[in-house]
Amino acid sequence: MTQMLDRTELLSPEDFRVALQDAIKGREAKNASFSKAWADGKLERHHFARWAENHYTYVGPFADYLGYIYGNTPDHMTDAKDFLLQNMYEEELADIRHTDLLIRFGEACGTTREAIEDPNTANAVTRGLQAWCYATAMREHYVVATAALVVGLKSQVPSIYKKQIVPLREVYGFTEDEIEFFDLHITSDEVHGERGFQIVLEGATTPELQQRCLQFVRWGAEMRYAYTRSLYDTYVAEDLGAA
Repeated sequence: MTQMLDRTELLSPEDFRVALQDAIKGREAKNASFSKAWADGKLERHHFARWAENHYTYVGPFADYLGYIYGNTPDHMTDAKDFLLQNMYEEELADIRHTDLLIRFGEACGTTREAIEDPNTANAVTRGLQAWCYATAMREHYVVATAALVVGLKSQVPSIYKKQIVPLREVYGFTEDEIEFFDLHITSDEVHGERGFQIVLEGATTPELQQRCLQFVRWGAEMRYAYTRSLYDTYVAEDLGAA
């Protein structure tokens, strides 16, 4: 059982990090029904097409989310601002845009760039996740927003994709070019997640900030879990039930 934390005292960096990790536990998107069906080899390419369309709606504006956090970050927090700029650069201006890799995967699943970029193809839960990301990035303290979007959401990516990339190769028969999106994020988001942790550990300097960070990490994990589960409920459950 997780030890009860005193909300009135500043946690040590060690205790705060454990608390941040505990805020995700029990809410991991890798354990949602869509992720499990994916890892178990139960999905078909049209299910992955729906995932790509929804995932683009969520991650397509990620550089925008980071831009709002950057604008709210004090000038003297140079490490945090450098991280945000680097992350935005990697999303949009590196050798290949991350979203273009996602679109490449979606096209291999039978959907089109036009459908992926059309927000009408996403379900309501996905649109809600996007709106929450925008609202959090715009309105919250930069440390809280970093906790929510980088720790609560992004830091989960390697553990999710490590379970999914093997069946993409061995069960579903995708090529390495088609699944480059996943391979890239397994490595890049390990680095991003750790840097996010460090920004939060260093920047949450009051008990109130620490507790708000914990709340938003918890909410972020819940949002990503709900988004992932909604993909199963909307696009997969009826097909597997019929089968």
